[in-house]
Amino acid sequence: METIHAPWRMAYIGGDKPDHCVFCHVSAQQDLVVYQGSTAFVLLNRYPYTCGHLMVIPRRHLSHLEELTEEERREMFFLLDRCVRVLRAEMAPDGFNIGMNLGIAAGAGIEHHLHLHVVPRWNGDTNFMSVIGDIRVIPEDIVKTAKRLLPHFQKCTPEV
Repeated sequence: METIHAPWRMAYIGGDKPDHCVFCHVSAQQDLVVYQGSTAFVLLNRYPYTCGHLMVIPRRHLSHLEELTEEERREMFFLLDRCVRVLRAEMAPDGFNIGMNLGIAAGAGIEHHLHLHVVPRWNGDTNFMSVIGDIRVIPEDIVKTAKRLLPHFQKCTPEV
């Protein structure tokens, strides 16, 4: 059996877990923020399913879709569209998984702050590691991915 080392995960596994909402305190993840809007922002997922896994997050701390204002809905959908365009331009995925996990029963890891996932997918991107080992292999450091995507988002002008 082959062993894979991921020493960067130890800081999370052994470290103190925040007693605050990580999305409300996004400054700690500033290197992963690729766009700051007036009511929402775009952040690379620190624990991605695939390279380029983005999240669109409202600035306000809320749990339920129906709590979004009309302005927040418009900006989130604008940013969803922008994420797809940016990922297509920079990473050329074959498709996308886009969605929200609302509540623990639906798989929400952070259930108290609504967020939207944009996951680029490539034909054949499921490999033996995911299927047999229940392990994901992300081929690029996420900070490097953020630096690749950032120029595309800097060209982004709000149209909401």
